[in-house]
Amino acid sequence: MTAGDGGAAPVALTLGDPSGIGGEIALKAWESLRERLAFFLIGDVAHMGQIGARLGVPVQAIDAPGCARAAMASGLPVLPHPLPAPAEPGRPDPANAAAVIAIIARGVELVRSGAASALCTNPIHKKALKDGAGFAFPGHTEYLAHLSGAARPVMMLASPALRVVPVTIHIPLADVPAAMTPALLEETLRLTHAGLVADFGITAPRIAVAGLNPHAGEGGAMGEEERTVIEPVIARLRAEGMAIAGPLPADTMFHPAARARYDVAVCMYHDQALIPIKTVDFDGGVNVTLGLDFVRTSPDHGTAYDIAGSGAASPTSLIAALGLARDMAAARARG
Repeated sequence: MTAGDGGAAPVALTLGDPSGIGGEIALKAWESLRERLAFFLIGDVAHMGQIGARLGVPVQAIDAPGCARAAMASGLPVLPHPLPAPAEPGRPDPANAAAVIAIIARGVELVRSGAASALCTNPIHKKALKDGAGFAFPGHTEYLAHLSGAARPVMMLASPALRVVPVTIHIPLADVPAAMTPALLEETLRLTHAGLVADFGITAPRIAVAGLNPHAGEGGAMGEEERTVIEPVIARLRAEGMAIAGPLPADTMFHPAARARYDVAVCMYHDQALIPIKTVDFDGGVNVTLGLDFVRTSPDHGTAYDIAGSGAASPTSLIAALGLARDMAAARARG
């Protein structure tokens, strides 16, 4: 594909934390994708120009998202959104927090208006946003759900080798059994199924569901959650025609032969899902939010303050996230 593939609207990319690696990896992604995928970054042109000068990568200011496709030939297209304070690598400035939040909201508006086809978000630092602007959300996903009006988004980590969805996410392991209710599991499975159909073009998704306990509870010998929570939900959804396997022992779900039998693995807690995908494809994993009324992806890493400004940041995950955003938007457009 070229940057003009199909004439679709370009992908919108947010700056993320300006003191992190977002600007650097955006410029490196442009170098890789400039002839294959049209996208633009929402950010401060002067700030991006400084990073580009260090890397030897050009920046091209644009007046509107529709200008991004033509600008890709000259440099990374940047839709101007000024920062109130200079951004020093590795040192987040609370003065920039409100602008970082506003850039995310602007990206959502552009996608929902049709000016952009999808949203890809560079990493933010939640504490910096809370300290500087009273950011009241646990993270990107919850803020995007608030902006879209989604009742409860679902986090998926996706790579060419594996897709995983955790039912519970950022809570202590000791709290997982109580949080893993039948209603939460059923909602997660339904949203995952719908996302695979709408965003990945999989007409009949195959879902594998992990058990919570070792050996999937071994008939109740190692825990009752499989019998009391997971199995009844799976049975109900199977009766509706969904192809769902489980509950399965998590320790035998992720070798190559097992992965070939499903399109997504739904896991009961954070590490049960994220350890496998980061082991199988550490650099190629993409964070996807299902359940929104627009497509959103993100690289699967943080702000990396420790290497910000050094030129060492890898754009691999961002490149994958931009490509997946484009592909998901195309799947939605096909209906």
